[in-house]
Amino acid sequence: MDIERLKKEIISDEGVVFEIYLDHLGFKTFGVGHLVNKNDPEFNLRQGIPISKKRVDDCFSTDIQICVLECSSLYREFQSFPEEVQLIIANMMFNLGQTRLAKFKDMKKALDNQDYEAAAAAMIDSRWYNQVPNRAKRLVERMKNVSDT
Repeated sequence: MDIERLKKEIISDEGVVFEIYLDHLGFKTFGVGHLVNKNDPEFNLRQGIPISKKRVDDCFSTDIQICVLECSSLYREFQSFPEEVQLIIANMMFNLGQTRLAKFKDMKKALDNQDYEAAAAAMIDSRWYNQVPNRAKRLVERMKNVSDT
């Protein structure tokens, strides 16, 4: 999978913020959607504190590595999927996390059967589709088009 393409797509969807901010759930976040955890040196910093580009880049690289590992963990055949499917799943994984993406059981079944239309339909039939409509619609269209290539 083209990791640089994945990074560009995720940056486009997530944006980049060079300070600590609160996400829509009120959790401290910075960079490209990096959720601050108790092991991060930023854990005790307050909202609005600037974060260096190097720190943002380092966290994003680590988060991408974790994302791809989680994709392979959730989808045993992940590496054998078409690259476009890998990119779509990784984008969803970055956005949702492994616990929530694992709930897309119909999508997983469809992907196991290489039925990309059914996978797209399963993506539409989710709360996620309405929570991030621009991102979701774009990824669904890409999934539908996999069978055309």
